[in-house]
Amino acid sequence: MKTETSTSAVTDRETSGEEPVRKDLYHSNKNRVFVRAIAGPYNLKDELTRLRSMPRVRKGKELRFVDGPQAYSRHYIEPKDGITQTFHLHLEEYGPGGKSQKHGHVNEAAFYILDGVGYEIHDGVRYDWKAGDVAIVHNNCVHQHFNADPEKPARALVIKTKPMYLFMNMLFQYQVEPRSDKAAPGGEGFEPRHLEDNYNHAD
Repeated sequence: MKTETSTSAVTDRETSGEEPVRKDLYHSNKNRVFVRAIAGPYNLKDELTRLRSMPRVRKGKELRFVDGPQAYSRHYIEPKDGITQTFHLHLEEYGPGGKSQKHGHVNEAAFYILDGVGYEIHDGVRYDWKAGDVAIVHNNCVHQHFNADPEKPARALVIKTKPMYLFMNMLFQYQVEPRSDKAAPGGEGFEPRHLEDNYNHAD
């Protein structure tokens, strides 16, 4: 039994005896636009001059961790800074037993684990990590980061290509569960390690 459709929603398939295709349905629209056009002035010489005037070294001791009390972030390079065109670099510190927000985004991310032990939950699947490992978050993956130690913190250096996605107008992200505003049991009173001692692969 065929479904009745308006004349404007019927293709030439109707004359061939095939089931009509409704053009007004999203998945039947062949003119969908997935990426908006890049528009506006862009002068390579001006951009190179601007980039070469930016700092080449950022001092970690001058940057403070934000958020908490379970997950803290120190942002070295953000899209809004304009220091690079393709990197977003930040340090994550998870308090004892701490966890991040549960979220998803288009851009990929690589977490180089500097110290501690923990795990990821990616689309419902658990992946364990420890210092020296690299955890990869794939595009559009709903994920969350966990410190598995109830007594010691963990930290990871995070590298993203978020600025490129912003430039291409392809970025979206969504939050499933926000960061907790309460410390995890055992993590009460924890303060992130602002000073840059050598935490790499600490036992």
